Amino acid sequence: MSDADKIRNAGVVGCGGAGFPAHVKAASKAEFVIGNGAECEPLLHKDLELITREPDAVVQGMKFLMGSTGAKKGILGVKKKYEEKLGPLQSAIGGTPIELKLLGDYYPTGDEYILVYEATKKLIPPQGIPLDVGVVVNNVETLRNLHYALQGIPVTTKFISVAGAVKRPSTFAVPIGISFADVIAAAGGATAPEYAVFVSGIMMGKLSADMSLPVTKTCAGLVVLPVTHRLIARKSLPEHSMHRIGKSACDQCSYCTEFCPRYLLGYDVQPHKVMRSLSFTSSGAEVWNQWAQLCCSCGLCTLYACPEDLYPKEACDKAKVDLKAKGMRWEGSREVKPHPIYDGRHVPLSQLIGKLGVKEYDVPAHYHEAAFSPTRVRLPLQQHIGAPAAAVVRAGQTVRRGDVIGEIPGSVLGARIHASIDGVVESVGDEVVIGQK
Repeated sequence: MSDADKIRNAGVVGCGGAGFPAHVKAASKAEFVIGNGAECEPLLHKDLELITREPDAVVQGMKFLMGSTGAKKGILGVKKKYEEKLGPLQSAIGGTPIELKLLGDYYPTGDEYILVYEATKKLIPPQGIPLDVGVVVNNVETLRNLHYALQGIPVTTKFISVAGAVKRPSTFAVPIGISFADVIAAAGGATAPEYAVFVSGIMMGKLSADMSLPVTKTCAGLVVLPVTHRLIARKSLPEHSMHRIGKSACDQCSYCTEFCPRYLLGYDVQPHKVMRSLSFTSSGAEVWNQWAQLCCSCGLCTLYACPEDLYPKEACDKAKVDLKAKGMRWEGSREVKPHPIYDGRHVPLSQLIGKLGVKEYDVPAHYHEAAFSPTRVRLPLQQHIGAPAAAVVRAGQTVRRGDVIGEIPGSVLGARIHASIDGVVESVGDEVVIGQK
């Protein structure tokens, strides 16, 4: 069996974003391979815990990816503030064509466009991907999973941080499909009687009050906050209310644009102009919506820059949906040149944490070895970009951890899904539910 088939069969997908199938990236050709360990979401620390715990697996995964893509150089991007903890990683990369790139502690260092620029000084073309400039980027956990895939070990566990209002903020390796409730309990439980969670981070994650939801292959962590926290109220506001407030209150100060990371990198993203679209209905909105097309939805404009607590990021999200529905793509300048103030207007993570009102929760979330034995796991067949996996099991069937329960349907873009525990299939639909015997 070829190495590419091993990766495909193991169900490896991107662990730091939307879940792009890793076997597709491994089949591309590139000049550089970048391991993304920047981890800029406030309060989450799973990448740091992973690279200090399993540096050899990360490096071996990167060496494989360099070989498969023909890349001559590998770069591991990690924040400089963790330098004293990176001794094992430094040792692991010794004698290899891999270098450590120490990054600033600002948000969003882990954005692909920013990381590629900081590591190589290459600028990805507007609406492009890293491969357009000869770069393949993978999260460090994805690199670790590549290493194990080559040994025939499929993806059945996920590194996640549990942070915020919990008794013991921690990082765990948990069975995929375990419930939020079980993971929060492992962190000592919530410290608030009523709470909600930001799934995969405050800035770019989703807010949920449903603790029965499962941890998936792309979940970076859970940030638990009391329901009385202002961030819960802000994120819970209906979208139409966000837009109505923006329509009436935006005074075009342009702070959202001036702090926009993509704008500072040279891309024509101007959220303050997009806010003007909220004042239009049947015509005219697309004139202003175009300034949202290169937005990365990092959330800095909404949760940090706007002095009136408006929602420019959500206005940009709406604009991109509207433009996609009309089949409109970016038609602006393809020339990209960093703003003269690019290096001077980064938002320090500590300052962002203060503005978010979560400074009391800014503590380490060290790795803890825990024997998770969930009575039930829920395994969605769509945990990645592409087509959902097709179930290959039936209710009542006995499965063992590592068995394939979802197969890539034909030759489409997709990823396999594997059982994460031993048990019996209880139901099959959009997800496969497995219960312990």
